[in-house]
Amino acid sequence: MNLPKENIVVFEHEILRFDRGEKKITKDQFEALERYHGNGLPFYKLVYNGVQFNEHVGVLQVGNTLIEVLPKADRNPHSDEEDKKWRDLLINMLQVVGSFDIKSTSSSNLKIKSNTVLDLYFEMYVKEIEYLLHTGLIKKYRKKEGNVTALKGSLLFSKHIQHNLTHQERFYVRHTTYDVEHTFHFILYKALKLLKQINTNSALNDRIGSLLLNFPEMPEMKVSEATFEKLLYNRKNQHYQKAIEIAKILLLQYHPDVSKGRNHVLALMFDMNLLWEQFIYVSLKKNRTEFAKVKAQTSKHFWKPENGRRTSMKPDIYIETYTGKIIVLDTKWKNLNGYNPSPDDLRQMYVYHEYFDAEKVALVYPGDSSKGRKGNYFDTKENQVGSKQCSVILIDVEETIKEWQRKIIEQIGEFVK
Repeated sequence: MNLPKENIVVFEHEILRFDRGEKKITKDQFEALERYHGNGLPFYKLVYNGVQFNEHVGVLQVGNTLIEVLPKADRNPHSDEEDKKWRDLLINMLQVVGSFDIKSTSSSNLKIKSNTVLDLYFEMYVKEIEYLLHTGLIKKYRKKEGNVTALKGSLLFSKHIQHNLTHQERFYVRHTTYDVEHTFHFILYKALKLLKQINTNSALNDRIGSLLLNFPEMPEMKVSEATFEKLLYNRKNQHYQKAIEIAKILLLQYHPDVSKGRNHVLALMFDMNLLWEQFIYVSLKKNRTEFAKVKAQTSKHFWKPENGRRTSMKPDIYIETYTGKIIVLDTKWKNLNGYNPSPDDLRQMYVYHEYFDAEKVALVYPGDSSKGRKGNYFDTKENQVGSKQCSVILIDVEETIKEWQRKIIEQIGEFVK
């Protein structure tokens, strides 16, 4: 591929059509996305002559076009500055929660600056393969059969007669060899060839080409989820894990266009609700001072049928103070726009209040912190406002990730007090 790429930037919940709009995809690209959607992937929904994105953000590469879906928690219109702000925040959030670790053991600073999440993954993979080649590829024992000129291993007599009736100088044997041909390298080589095909970043072309020249050619293999589940890591191959994880993302998320062969689709998408939850949790866990415990997804049994499995409830974040008070937080990535939380969200928090015997509970959204508010549930017996409290915490989106984390700690710390 390696042509100059077209880059379309949209925010979550926006619509892209092929028949109208300032930003458009082609009809072929829409059909490729339509086929990709047929695999049950939840990144967008199909609308008339287009697609509408949801809470998933990241990158979709369709043929040579890169569709970048950025998060959004304010009403500011598209601009280069606004796009860059949210792109940087997304990349930094992913770094904080560990979706990728830019400071890996095999790399210092990445050379590509201010690019998409997909570019960062591509360069990380290139960095990892360069590191593995520099340190030396590991070898493994494997069984091999074929013709050799010196008898070793076990002679396969029937095949020896079949292949070597007129070649008495050769032996058809099965023997053990110690070399670099094994599943780890099959996967890495396959992902490297895929990268050569789909990369559109000219800054990486030479490095990918050099790696393909230096990496030993490996036989083709079919890759599925089961392939990666069967891999076993030990002290000898532990340093392969990061490269294998990135190869897994690239190989399993790549869907070739078998009909026209032009609009292959590669998706690297993240659920923004889950990312927001993890970001809040990691920020509190790393910098806690007021809390004795901070836990994510603490499970508690809720209901059990006569026959069957129990049902559990899992609040997003469970906090216990040094004085023994329980605080439950539920994170929601949405812009309230001045409205109250949904009744379903408030009912959910009421149950958390009861079941976890919480001192107080809160829903945490991105937004204007001055518009956060407290509220109390009604006491049904007295038909008046009761003592059970559920707050709405809005956290301002800051320009830098460290400032954003500081705001999170500060505001939630104030709420806990």
